[in-house]
Amino acid sequence: MGTERPRGHQGATLTVRLALISDQHANDVAFRAAVEDAERLGVEEIVCLGDVAQGGAEPVETLDRLAALGCETVLGNADAFLLELPADSPEPITDRQLEMREWTLSQLDASHLEQIRSFAPVVRRELDGVSLLLFHGSPRSYDDVLLPEHGGEALEPFLGHDAALLAGGHTHLQWTRRIGDALYVNPGSVGLSYDRHSNPPVVRALAEWALVTVTNGTVGIEFRQVPYAAES
Repeated sequence: MGTERPRGHQGATLTVRLALISDQHANDVAFRAAVEDAERLGVEEIVCLGDVAQGGAEPVETLDRLAALGCETVLGNADAFLLELPADSPEPITDRQLEMREWTLSQLDASHLEQIRSFAPVVRRELDGVSLLLFHGSPRSYDDVLLPEHGGEALEPFLGHDAALLAGGHTHLQWTRRIGDALYVNPGSVGLSYDRHSNPPVVRALAEWALVTVTNGTVGIEFRQVPYAAES
């Protein structure tokens, strides 16, 4: 992000800021709102947890904005879906998804597909001595689902990774909890935020992301929800 860290006297408090974004789903209007909010807060780095360009009206704009940021990006299931149809999808693939995939691919050029191929299965970072492991569904698979009510076997893919902070997207739900010795955080969805209290769930014009701060080795999480003007 180009923000210079403040220089203080020895022993002074120093805070490092990282933005976690995920699940833009080709909604560049929301993506821009999230990035502008992160810039206002002075984040030093952004990492994207995947599902960038499939499912919305602005795949090219979204990928181009991501490229301009130069941030590390995790491969999500929707990203992989654009590259190749899965032979063993955990959920049925609908005709609507296939139609959207065909349209999205018609908008992208070879450089965009190469950009998606460059996304990593996981990203490891360190913030001021704090180790981070970043992924889409879980460190094992972008298809894994973790919800607040899950326990037992559902937690196994998240254990034993020698990281103080685990972060994943995929479920479009902002939440955090302890898993083993690590703090888990899901930043929600930039481009496809849902109100789950309505029936059926309603898409909200809110770009969700999470601000991670590390101050003298202590991790803090702030969930952000940024209103944007949804196109009618």
